[in-house]
Amino acid sequence: MAEGKRNSHIPDIKFTKLFINGDFVDSISGKTFDTIDPSSEEVIAKIAEGDKEDIDLAVKAARQAFDHGSWPRIPGCERGKIMNKFADLIDENLEELAALESIDVGKVFSFETYVDIPGISKEVRYFAGAADKIHGKTLKLSSEFQGYTLLEPIGVVGLIIPWNFPSAMFVLKCAPALAAGCTMVVKPAEQAPLSALYLAHLAKQAGIPDGVLNVVTGFGCTAGSAVASHMDIDCVSFTGSTEVGRLVMQVAATSNLKTVSLELGGKSPLLIFDDANVDQAADLALLGSLANKGEICVCSSRVFVQEGIYDKVAARLVEKAKTLVVGDPFDPSTRQGPQVDKKQYKRVLSYIKQGKREGATLLTGGKPCVGKGYYIEPTIFENVTDDMVIAKDEIFGPVMCLMKFKTVEEAIGRANAIAYGLAAGIVTNDLNIANRVSRSIRAGMIWINCYHNFDSGCPIGGYKMSGFGKDHGMEALEKYLQTKAVVTPIYNSPWL
Repeated sequence: MAEGKRNSHIPDIKFTKLFINGDFVDSISGKTFDTIDPSSEEVIAKIAEGDKEDIDLAVKAARQAFDHGSWPRIPGCERGKIMNKFADLIDENLEELAALESIDVGKVFSFETYVDIPGISKEVRYFAGAADKIHGKTLKLSSEFQGYTLLEPIGVVGLIIPWNFPSAMFVLKCAPALAAGCTMVVKPAEQAPLSALYLAHLAKQAGIPDGVLNVVTGFGCTAGSAVASHMDIDCVSFTGSTEVGRLVMQVAATSNLKTVSLELGGKSPLLIFDDANVDQAADLALLGSLANKGEICVCSSRVFVQEGIYDKVAARLVEKAKTLVVGDPFDPSTRQGPQVDKKQYKRVLSYIKQGKREGATLLTGGKPCVGKGYYIEPTIFENVTDDMVIAKDEIFGPVMCLMKFKTVEEAIGRANAIAYGLAAGIVTNDLNIANRVSRSIRAGMIWINCYHNFDSGCPIGGYKMSGFGKDHGMEALEKYLQTKAVVTPIYNSPWL
């Protein structure tokens, strides 16, 4: 792609400060940090570096907005109207948001414009429609009392979001919290601050009151820790690594015992059975393993293929992987951009070296490519055993572990023999196999003959060390609501 064409997509960076109580402000310390374009390794902008004191200010604004402001008190339909206006503004600014994602984290611009950003406006609209449908229950009690439950907003929530899908994760957490009537402090990943700040600007334009939605950019060990440990935050929702998720739980417990929702790591299996169509299976394996350069928590990085079609699938995978274009995210032919930053780039390459040392066979890829920027070739290993590091650790890069199995029982056992349980895929034309395996795998999302098919109405969340709590669907509202039971006596009622 010509450099001039790339430059034509790059937006002016308008928002680099913290967003607190409806205003963009400098951090109290005055410190900033660089956000880097991973395709060029150049500084995009200097971003305000928030710290504990800035989190305190944001929480104070959110607490005032919750305890005394209009947002929790207006009818749900009115919240829904404002949220729909927010969604309209996302649609109107689609290309700007897509470009911010591409320059900040290396996401492919065409994917952002056709899939990712349109998807987040749908998410906002879904929960806008849910805002006036939050109902309690009337209870049938066993004595002369009547009871009912109220679903009330939990209060001020802390939302700590990752860098791999910055806009999507922002909305994934903010939309149900807004619908519930909560106020919030968002801490974006330091690698991906730009879209969160832009979305905060659009939220204000939509009419979301000051103090309801606050964004503090900064580092996890300071700003993120301050969110998780804050005594005036009622709930924290975190998406990221299992290692950091443990820390979030610990500090939440030792502070005010705030509720916690965690969507953590994964090492998801894709099981391809002998009756599967080879082309479809290869396409799904590549999509599951390499989408978003492997930087996706539900990535199907463990691909198990039944022995009857293993050789055909392996050959087709290599053939198709070699045709994937790695390069500039703004080039229409590109299918894989750069890893998010230098640290992640080196981490992925170190796992590739580890796989070679452990005796796995490299079928294709395994090297840096393109030149400047954090680009890595789509990489496929075979002869991978379950005890290898590359088969157990979440690599979060374009690396597939290809493995052979004989029986359905073996496939189920090996799929479950991992600490994680976020997602899984099944490729088969046999309904009995699909039913049996989908019920047997311990994971929160199972895709049959498809992969990465997310929807606003379909909940996703983990088993085991992949965390707990749901995003998407009406289930996502539950973590931002609490149930209050009310009981009153009844006198001389003709019935109980």
